[in-house]
Amino acid sequence: MPLATPDDLKSHVALAIEVELSTIPLYLYALYSIEDPRSEAALLIKSVAAEEMLHVALATNLLLALGGDPDFTNPAMVPRYPALMKHHRPDLRLDLTPCSVETVRDVFMVIERPEVHEAPPQADEYETLGQFYHALEIAIHSMAASHDLFANPQRTRQLADPAFYSAVEYDSDDSGGLMLIEDADSAAEAIEIIVHQGEGLSEERWADPGHQELTHYHKYKLIADGAVPLPKVFPAPTNPRTADYPERIRPVSDLFNALYRTVFLTMNELFGEDADKSIGVSNLYRTMSDLMAPVARYLMREPIGEGMVAGPTFEVVELRADDPAAELAAHARRVVAHHPSLAADLQPILG
Repeated sequence: MPLATPDDLKSHVALAIEVELSTIPLYLYALYSIEDPRSEAALLIKSVAAEEMLHVALATNLLLALGGDPDFTNPAMVPRYPALMKHHRPDLRLDLTPCSVETVRDVFMVIERPEVHEAPPQADEYETLGQFYHALEIAIHSMAASHDLFANPQRTRQLADPAFYSAVEYDSDDSGGLMLIEDADSAAEAIEIIVHQGEGLSEERWADPGHQELTHYHKYKLIADGAVPLPKVFPAPTNPRTADYPERIRPVSDLFNALYRTVFLTMNELFGEDADKSIGVSNLYRTMSDLMAPVARYLMREPIGEGMVAGPTFEVVELRADDPAAELAAHARRVVAHHPSLAADLQPILG
């Protein structure tokens, strides 16, 4: 069904943000489960996850440019697992599961599958994300002729300075980064970055003009085909729940989820009025790279019985609205009291 009104368009751009957000925990869980974080397979997955965060930012910029008002504080924005990928046909089940060739081939590559040549755009019931984004692009250009879609692009709320995004290993700066969206042409450019980095254009393997960066699909294909071997993986559960863990591990799991919640609160501040973008970006990177990752890897080494280890659950943990940083520090202090080896990693938030 074609998008008929600006409100239809905004609701589908909001859906794009949710879809992009839903892939990140899948990729991070798989990444954390790989015992050697410097292996080629781990670095390839890390590079995809980093660009998915970029895609969230670009889709949010687009929603703001269309006059929308994203709210990352809403718990409904936090994906739950297991789940079906929204509007994907046929149904595609999303699970938090340790990395395996089967998961990469049957889930990750399906998420990132390239759009078939001349496939019709689909805003609903899409087979590929390329079809979905193609439908958004067509709707933007069509509606721009009769509606002032970008009357209030909210430039100061957008995260648009290219300096705030740096390509990680296996990615290339030339494949695209943050940008300001203020008209139909810049919207199309942002959509092209998302599609070209992820799925690519038809069977095109490269995400950048200089052929230095593979698309997400072809990065995963290296693992699925065995060209990049998958190292040893921790025996973590699928779709874990904190409540199912031994009591001694639950505070660590709660801390991870509090950090995960902090990511959403930080993004909400980043895209707010009068935000200090530099501080916000620094806090976002620190939370995801310097805090969430070591806590997740600590969980992956904690036995829970029957030969299994724990894993991050990516569940919603609410933090006090008046002082979330203080509550996060309290979480960290409780953890360190019983898990002192995490003290060095958690020092930035211990207060």
